This record gives sequence, C-alpha cells and structure tokens, in this order.
Amino acid sequence: MQAQDLVNHIRNHRCYNHPLFHHWAEARPDAETVGALFHHIQRLCSCTRPALEFESALSRIGLDEECEILASIVKSEADHGPQLATMAAHTVNQRSGTLLFSSLTDQRAVEAQLAEYSQRKLGALPGYRAATSSLPEDRRVWEVFGRRAKDDPESTYRNIGTLLAIELLANGHIIPGEVHCLVDAGSYGVTIEDPEMEYLKEHAGEAGAENWYEREAIRAVEGVLSPSNEELILQGANDCLDSIAALWDVLDENLLGSHA
Repeated sequence: MQAQDLVNHIRNHRCYNHPLFHHWAEARPDAETVGALFHHIQRLCSCTRPALEFESALSRIGLDEECEILASIVKSEADHGPQLATMAAHTVNQRSGTLLFSSLTDQRAVEAQLAEYSQRKLGALPGYRAATSSLPEDRRVWEVFGRRAKDDPESTYRNIGTLLAIELLANGHIIPGEVHCLVDAGSYGVTIEDPEMEYLKEHAGEAGAENWYEREAIRAVEGVLSPSNEELILQGANDCLDSIAALWDVLDENLLGSHA
C-alpha cells in the first residue's frame, strides 16, 4: 500500500462524503438545533487537539520528523476552541434574531449553553449522558482520539492513521461543509469575512490552515508507511472514519430529519 492508496481510501469512505452539512443547509434548523449541532462538532474538535503521549510515542519508535510534524499541527490548533465558540454563538444569535449569547468571547459560557441545547434536543435518546452532554457516538470518537494516551507501537501506528483521516476529513469535508451550510446557503446573513467567522476564514480554502495540515499529515504518513505497519495505520484511519460517520448519522437523523 502506498500513501496515496490510503488517501484515496479515506476520500472514498462514506464519512468523507456524508450529507450532514448539505442536509443542514436544506433544513434551515432553528436556533436551538443549530446550537445542538455545534455542541457535538465542538466536542469532536476539542478531542482531536491534545497530543497526549503521541509525540513521545513517535520519538520512541524513531519517528522524529513525524513527531515534529505532529507538534507543529498541535501548536497551530491551540487557540481554535475560543474561535469555534465565537462562531457558534454568533451563528445561533443570527438564526434566532435575538441575543441568546450576550458574550461571544466567553468560551465556557457559550459551550455550557450549547450543551443545554444538546440535552433539550437529544437528551431522551438511548445512552445519552446528561453529565457530559454526550451520545454514545460522541464517546466512541473520544475513545478513538484518547488512544493517543497510549505509547505502545501498535497504538502509535493506529494513531498515525487516525491523524491522517481527521486531517483529510477536516480539509475536504468538515470545513467545506461548514462553509456551505453557514455561509453559502445564506440562512444566517454572514460572510466568511465577518470577524465572528474567523475560525472558518482561517481554516478554509487553498490558503487555509486545514490545507496545510492535510499536506503535512500526508507527508508524515509517506515517511512511515510500510508493509509491516500498513494494516495498523489503515485500522486507525477506519476507526476515525467509522466513529465520526456514526455520530453524523445520529445528528442527521435526529436533528435534521434525515437518514444518511
């Protein structure tokens, strides 16, 4: 298997082509539903940022260049939580026509309110945990990225595959999907140049951060992939893709009235 084969596999997976964001644009959901959607997207993004033991695990198996690549991605992601909270609060306010969020920059308060919307909309679903405002599918995604706490070689190779999958998803599916449903669909009266939409502006397009992350992740895998580890790397990619696709299915069906 070549790195490009793995890239093609990820891009052909149903997660990469999931209709969630297109259904979001079509459904024009109410403010609380938008808030619930953002809650689960925010929790997904937040669990992908910590490197945990991944950097040291890469160094331990002699992948120093790949460790540097990961470190640069993690460092670049550090301030994205507040940006995403601001964008979410602004979008919900725009949809409601009122100031449901009085402070767009109070990340903790914004995220707490988004969690409330999630509980109102999804709290009756089987397995929903009020304490963490999470679905079983959220927790499976967290488990996949939480594997970065392990430093054994098998987990490390799986984590490499997971890293590649999330960076390709972010650049080719999640960020373009958000641009489509939040900006292009015209439901919220916002543009990508609005200061509150800085998160999207920074990440989207050829010059965006996600395009750089994708290229760097592919470069890292090209330097690692071999017949001895390709199955583990593929498993890690599939763990990421399958878990996020399952989460998208639940959100799509229960918040947007669709079934992927």
